[in-house]
Amino acid sequence: MATNIWFWVGFNAFVLAMLALDLGIFHRKAHVVRPKEAGIWVAVWVALAMLFAAGIAVFHSTHAALTFVTGYVIEESLSVDNIFVIVLIFSYFRVPEKYQHRVLFWGIIGALIMRGTFIGLGTLLLARFHWILYVFGAMLVITGIRMAFKGDDDFKGDENPIVRGVRRILPFTNEYDGQRFFSIANGRRVATPLLLVLVLVEFTDLIFAIDSIPAIFAVTRDPFLVYTSNIFAILGLRSMYFLLADVVQRFHLLKYGLAVILTFIGVKMLGEPWFTVPIATSLVMILATLALSIGASLVWPAKGSTGVRG
Repeated sequence: MATNIWFWVGFNAFVLAMLALDLGIFHRKAHVVRPKEAGIWVAVWVALAMLFAAGIAVFHSTHAALTFVTGYVIEESLSVDNIFVIVLIFSYFRVPEKYQHRVLFWGIIGALIMRGTFIGLGTLLLARFHWILYVFGAMLVITGIRMAFKGDDDFKGDENPIVRGVRRILPFTNEYDGQRFFSIANGRRVATPLLLVLVLVEFTDLIFAIDSIPAIFAVTRDPFLVYTSNIFAILGLRSMYFLLADVVQRFHLLKYGLAVILTFIGVKMLGEPWFTVPIATSLVMILATLALSIGASLVWPAKGSTGVRG
Protein backbone atom coordinates (compact mmCIF):
# COMPACT_ATOMS: atom_id res chain seq x y z
CA MET A 1 0.00 0.00 0.00
CA ALA A 2 1.23 3.48 -0.89
CA THR A 3 0.90 5.07 2.54
CA ASN A 4 2.34 8.45 3.44
CA ILE A 5 3.49 9.52 6.87
CA TRP A 6 0.03 10.81 7.83
CA PHE A 7 -1.45 7.32 7.67
CA TRP A 8 1.08 6.22 10.26
CA VAL A 9 0.58 9.33 12.40
CA GLY A 10 -3.20 8.99 12.26
CA PHE A 11 -3.19 5.29 13.14
CA ASN A 12 -0.81 5.73 16.08
CA ALA A 13 -2.85 8.71 17.31
CA PHE A 14 -5.93 6.46 17.25
CA VAL A 15 -4.08 3.78 19.25
CA LEU A 16 -2.92 6.28 21.88
CA ALA A 17 -6.42 7.75 22.14
CA MET A 18 -7.97 4.31 22.70
CA LEU A 19 -5.38 3.43 25.35
CA ALA A 20 -6.00 6.74 27.13
CA LEU A 21 -9.75 6.12 26.99
CA ASP A 22 -9.28 2.61 28.35
CA LEU A 23 -7.08 3.47 31.32
CA GLY A 24 -8.29 7.01 32.00
CA ILE A 25 -12.05 6.39 31.88
CA PHE A 26 -13.17 2.76 31.70
CA HIS A 27 -10.50 1.33 34.02
CA ARG A 28 -9.58 4.37 36.07
CA LYS A 29 -10.52 2.47 39.23
CA ALA A 30 -9.15 -1.03 39.75
CA HIS A 31 -11.90 -3.64 39.51
CA VAL A 32 -12.45 -7.24 38.54
CA VAL A 33 -13.13 -7.49 34.80
CA ARG A 34 -16.05 -9.89 34.39
CA PRO A 35 -16.57 -12.02 31.24
CA LYS A 36 -19.55 -9.86 30.18
CA GLU A 37 -17.47 -6.67 30.23
CA ALA A 38 -14.57 -8.46 28.53
CA GLY A 39 -16.91 -9.83 25.86
CA ILE A 40 -18.17 -6.33 25.06
CA TRP A 41 -14.61 -5.05 24.67
CA VAL A 42 -13.62 -8.03 22.51
CA ALA A 43 -16.58 -7.24 20.25
CA VAL A 44 -15.53 -3.57 20.13
CA TRP A 45 -11.94 -4.38 19.13
CA VAL A 46 -13.00 -6.94 16.51
CA ALA A 47 -15.56 -4.48 15.10
CA LEU A 48 -12.91 -1.74 14.89
CA ALA A 49 -10.53 -4.12 13.11
CA MET A 50 -13.23 -5.12 10.62
CA LEU A 51 -14.16 -1.45 10.03
CA PHE A 52 -10.48 -0.77 9.36
CA ALA A 53 -10.44 -3.68 6.88
CA ALA A 54 -13.57 -2.28 5.21
CA GLY A 55 -11.84 1.09 4.89
CA ILE A 56 -8.86 -0.58 3.23
CA ALA A 57 -11.22 -2.35 0.80
CA VAL A 58 -12.98 0.89 -0.11
CA PHE A 59 -9.95 3.15 -0.40
CA HIS A 60 -7.39 0.65 -1.68
CA SER A 61 -8.38 -2.90 -2.69
CA THR A 62 -10.22 -6.04 -1.59
CA HIS A 63 -6.94 -7.98 -1.77
CA ALA A 64 -5.26 -5.61 0.71
CA ALA A 65 -8.29 -5.90 3.02
CA LEU A 66 -8.17 -9.72 2.92
CA THR A 67 -4.43 -9.56 3.60
CA PHE A 68 -5.04 -7.41 6.68
CA VAL A 69 -7.78 -9.76 7.94
CA THR A 70 -5.56 -12.82 7.39
CA GLY A 71 -2.71 -11.25 9.36
CA TYR A 72 -5.14 -10.18 12.08
CA VAL A 73 -6.60 -13.70 12.40
CA ILE A 74 -3.11 -15.23 12.61
CA GLU A 75 -2.10 -12.82 15.38
CA GLU A 76 -5.34 -13.32 17.33
CA SER A 77 -5.11 -17.12 17.12
CA LEU A 78 -1.50 -17.18 18.29
CA SER A 79 -2.42 -14.87 21.19
CA VAL A 80 -4.61 -17.64 22.66
CA ASP A 81 -1.47 -19.65 23.39
CA ASN A 82 -0.02 -16.49 24.93
CA ILE A 83 -3.12 -16.19 27.15
CA PHE A 84 -2.59 -19.71 28.47
CA VAL A 85 0.91 -18.80 29.67
CA ILE A 86 -0.32 -15.56 31.25
CA VAL A 87 -3.01 -17.51 33.12
CA LEU A 88 -0.30 -19.77 34.58
CA ILE A 89 1.82 -16.78 35.62
CA PHE A 90 -1.09 -14.98 37.32
CA SER A 91 -2.11 -18.19 39.04
CA TYR A 92 1.40 -18.94 40.32
CA PHE A 93 1.87 -15.46 41.81
CA ARG A 94 -1.76 -15.29 42.99
CA VAL A 95 -2.28 -11.89 41.39
CA PRO A 96 -5.58 -10.41 42.70
CA GLU A 97 -8.08 -10.30 39.86
CA LYS A 98 -8.77 -6.59 40.22
CA TYR A 99 -5.08 -5.77 39.59
CA GLN A 100 -4.63 -8.04 36.57
CA HIS A 101 -5.87 -5.40 34.13
CA ARG A 102 -3.14 -2.97 35.23
CA VAL A 103 -0.44 -5.56 34.56
CA LEU A 104 -1.88 -6.37 31.16
CA PHE A 105 -2.32 -2.69 30.26
CA TRP A 106 1.35 -1.88 30.81
CA GLY A 107 2.28 -5.22 29.31
CA ILE A 108 0.44 -4.19 26.15
CA ILE A 109 2.33 -0.88 26.05
CA GLY A 110 5.62 -2.77 26.11
CA ALA A 111 4.31 -5.27 23.54
CA LEU A 112 3.35 -2.46 21.16
CA ILE A 113 6.86 -1.02 21.34
CA MET A 114 8.50 -4.43 20.87
CA ARG A 115 6.24 -5.43 17.99
CA GLY A 116 6.80 -2.10 16.23
CA THR A 117 10.57 -2.51 16.61
CA PHE A 118 10.53 -6.13 15.38
CA ILE A 119 8.37 -5.25 12.38
CA GLY A 120 10.68 -2.40 11.45
CA LEU A 121 13.75 -4.62 11.70
CA GLY A 122 12.04 -7.44 9.79
CA THR A 123 11.03 -5.07 7.00
CA LEU A 124 14.56 -3.73 6.68
CA LEU A 125 16.10 -7.20 6.68
CA LEU A 126 13.72 -8.52 4.04
CA ALA A 127 14.31 -5.47 1.87
CA ARG A 128 18.10 -5.97 1.95
CA PHE A 129 18.44 -9.75 2.32
CA HIS A 130 15.71 -11.75 0.60
CA TRP A 131 17.13 -15.02 1.93
CA ILE A 132 15.93 -13.99 5.41
CA LEU A 133 12.49 -15.03 4.18
CA TYR A 134 13.62 -18.66 4.09
CA VAL A 135 15.10 -18.36 7.58
CA PHE A 136 11.71 -17.13 8.82
CA GLY A 137 9.99 -19.99 7.02
CA ALA A 138 12.29 -22.61 8.54
CA MET A 139 11.77 -21.09 12.00
CA LEU A 140 7.99 -21.37 11.61
CA VAL A 141 8.13 -24.99 10.45
CA ILE A 142 10.38 -25.93 13.38
CA THR A 143 8.16 -24.01 15.82
CA GLY A 144 5.04 -25.70 14.45
CA ILE A 145 6.52 -29.18 14.82
CA ARG A 146 7.78 -28.42 18.33
CA MET A 147 4.38 -27.04 19.33
CA ALA A 148 2.65 -30.24 18.19
CA PHE A 149 4.89 -32.44 20.33
CA LYS A 150 5.54 -30.30 23.39
CA GLY A 151 3.80 -31.13 26.66
CA ASP A 152 1.67 -28.79 28.74
CA ASP A 153 4.30 -27.80 31.30
CA ASP A 154 3.41 -25.97 34.49
CA PHE A 155 4.99 -22.61 35.27
CA LYS A 156 7.69 -23.00 37.92
CA GLY A 157 8.48 -19.51 39.14
CA ASP A 158 11.32 -20.37 41.50
CA GLU A 159 13.19 -22.15 38.69
CA ASN A 160 12.50 -19.51 36.02
CA PRO A 161 15.74 -17.77 34.92
CA ILE A 162 13.90 -14.46 34.34
CA VAL A 163 12.55 -14.49 37.88
CA ARG A 164 15.98 -15.26 39.29
CA GLY A 165 17.69 -12.61 37.19
CA VAL A 166 15.23 -9.83 38.10
CA ARG A 167 15.43 -10.69 41.79
CA ARG A 168 19.21 -10.37 41.64
CA ILE A 169 18.91 -6.87 40.19
CA LEU A 170 16.08 -5.43 42.31
CA PRO A 171 15.07 -5.84 45.95
CA PHE A 172 11.59 -7.36 46.18
CA THR A 173 8.90 -7.66 48.81
CA ASN A 174 6.65 -10.71 48.89
CA GLU A 175 3.57 -8.60 49.66
CA TYR A 176 1.33 -6.80 47.18
CA ASP A 177 0.75 -3.09 47.77
CA GLY A 178 -2.47 -2.53 45.89
CA GLN A 179 -1.77 -2.08 42.19
CA ARG A 180 1.62 -0.46 42.78
CA PHE A 181 4.74 -1.83 41.14
CA PHE A 182 6.97 -0.33 43.87
CA SER A 183 6.48 0.06 47.61
CA ILE A 184 8.32 1.07 50.78
CA ALA A 185 9.44 -1.68 53.17
CA ASN A 186 11.72 -1.17 56.18
CA GLY A 187 12.44 2.38 55.02
CA ARG A 188 13.65 1.50 51.51
CA ARG A 189 12.05 1.38 48.10
CA VAL A 190 11.35 -2.16 46.91
CA ALA A 191 9.58 -3.76 43.97
CA THR A 192 6.33 -5.64 44.52
CA PRO A 193 5.45 -9.03 42.99
CA LEU A 194 3.27 -7.13 40.51
CA LEU A 195 6.41 -5.75 38.82
CA LEU A 196 7.88 -9.25 38.57
CA VAL A 197 4.67 -10.46 36.95
CA LEU A 198 4.81 -7.54 34.49
CA VAL A 199 8.39 -8.43 33.50
CA LEU A 200 7.33 -12.05 32.91
CA VAL A 201 4.35 -10.97 30.81
CA GLU A 202 6.64 -8.76 28.69
CA PHE A 203 9.14 -11.59 28.25
CA THR A 204 6.31 -13.95 27.30
CA ASP A 205 5.20 -11.58 24.56
CA LEU A 206 8.80 -11.28 23.36
CA ILE A 207 8.92 -15.05 22.89
CA PHE A 208 5.59 -15.14 21.07
CA ALA A 209 6.62 -12.21 18.87
CA ILE A 210 9.49 -14.32 17.54
CA ASP A 211 6.84 -16.67 16.11
CA SER A 212 4.12 -14.22 15.17
CA ILE A 213 6.16 -11.57 13.36
CA PRO A 214 7.72 -14.02 10.84
CA ALA A 215 4.26 -15.59 10.40
CA ILE A 216 2.68 -12.36 9.27
CA PHE A 217 5.55 -11.65 6.86
CA ALA A 218 4.45 -14.82 5.08
CA VAL A 219 1.15 -13.10 4.38
CA THR A 220 2.51 -9.73 3.27
CA ARG A 221 5.67 -7.69 3.21
CA ASP A 222 3.72 -4.43 3.33
CA PRO A 223 4.89 -2.78 6.58
CA PHE A 224 1.63 -0.87 7.07
CA LEU A 225 -0.52 -4.01 6.86
CA VAL A 226 1.92 -6.00 9.02
CA TYR A 227 1.99 -3.26 11.64
CA THR A 228 -1.73 -2.49 11.79
CA SER A 229 -2.87 -6.13 11.92
CA ASN A 230 -0.38 -6.80 14.71
CA ILE A 231 -1.43 -3.73 16.71
CA PHE A 232 -5.15 -4.47 16.45
CA ALA A 233 -4.53 -8.02 17.70
CA ILE A 234 -2.39 -6.78 20.60
CA LEU A 235 -4.96 -4.14 21.60
CA GLY A 236 -7.62 -6.82 21.95
CA LEU A 237 -5.38 -9.20 23.91
CA ARG A 238 -6.36 -7.89 27.37
CA SER A 239 -10.07 -8.26 26.75
CA MET A 240 -9.50 -11.67 25.17
CA TYR A 241 -7.61 -12.73 28.30
CA PHE A 242 -10.46 -11.81 30.65
CA LEU A 243 -12.96 -13.51 28.36
CA LEU A 244 -11.01 -16.76 27.98
CA ALA A 245 -8.98 -17.03 31.20
CA ASP A 246 -11.45 -19.38 32.88
CA VAL A 247 -11.98 -21.61 29.85
CA VAL A 248 -8.75 -21.48 27.85
CA GLN A 249 -7.62 -24.88 29.15
CA ARG A 250 -10.69 -26.46 27.58
CA PHE A 251 -9.18 -25.76 24.16
CA HIS A 252 -6.57 -28.44 24.71
CA LEU A 253 -6.41 -29.37 21.02
CA LEU A 254 -5.94 -25.79 19.85
CA LYS A 255 -2.15 -26.11 20.03
CA TYR A 256 -2.32 -28.74 17.27
CA GLY A 257 -4.33 -26.34 15.13
CA LEU A 258 -1.79 -23.59 15.76
CA ALA A 259 1.01 -26.05 14.94
CA VAL A 260 -0.65 -26.82 11.58
CA ILE A 261 -1.09 -23.10 10.85
CA LEU A 262 2.53 -22.25 11.68
CA THR A 263 3.82 -25.17 9.61
CA PHE A 264 1.56 -24.22 6.69
CA ILE A 265 2.79 -20.62 6.78
CA GLY A 266 6.40 -21.76 7.03
CA VAL A 267 6.05 -24.09 4.03
CA LYS A 268 4.33 -21.25 2.14
CA MET A 269 7.36 -19.02 2.78
CA LEU A 270 9.88 -21.71 1.86
CA GLY A 271 8.00 -22.58 -1.33
CA GLU A 272 7.55 -19.01 -2.53
CA PRO A 273 9.90 -19.42 -5.54
CA TRP A 274 7.86 -22.39 -6.81
CA PHE A 275 4.21 -21.82 -5.87
CA THR A 276 1.85 -19.16 -4.61
CA VAL A 277 -1.10 -19.70 -2.27
CA PRO A 278 -3.86 -17.12 -2.87
CA ILE A 279 -4.59 -14.94 0.17
CA ALA A 280 -8.26 -16.00 0.22
CA THR A 281 -7.22 -19.68 0.29
CA SER A 282 -4.82 -19.00 3.17
CA LEU A 283 -7.53 -17.21 5.15
CA VAL A 284 -10.06 -20.02 4.64
CA MET A 285 -7.47 -22.65 5.59
CA ILE A 286 -6.51 -20.79 8.79
CA LEU A 287 -10.11 -20.21 9.87
CA ALA A 288 -11.07 -23.82 9.13
CA THR A 289 -8.11 -25.18 11.11
CA LEU A 290 -8.98 -22.97 14.10
CA ALA A 291 -12.64 -23.97 13.96
CA LEU A 292 -11.82 -27.69 13.75
CA SER A 293 -9.31 -27.61 16.63
CA ILE A 294 -11.64 -25.60 18.89
CA GLY A 295 -14.65 -27.72 17.96
CA ALA A 296 -12.72 -30.95 18.57
CA SER A 297 -11.61 -29.65 21.98
CA LEU A 298 -15.24 -29.12 22.98
CA VAL A 299 -16.45 -32.44 21.57
CA TRP A 300 -13.59 -34.42 23.14
CA PRO A 301 -12.70 -32.50 26.35
CA ALA A 302 -9.48 -33.27 28.19
CA LYS A 303 -9.80 -35.31 31.34
CA GLY A 304 -9.93 -33.11 34.44
CA SER A 305 -10.01 -29.91 32.39
CA THR A 306 -10.55 -26.93 34.68
CA GLY A 307 -9.70 -23.25 34.68
CA VAL A 308 -6.64 -22.13 36.62
CA ARG A 309 -7.30 -18.43 36.88
CA GLY A 310 -5.60 -16.86 39.89
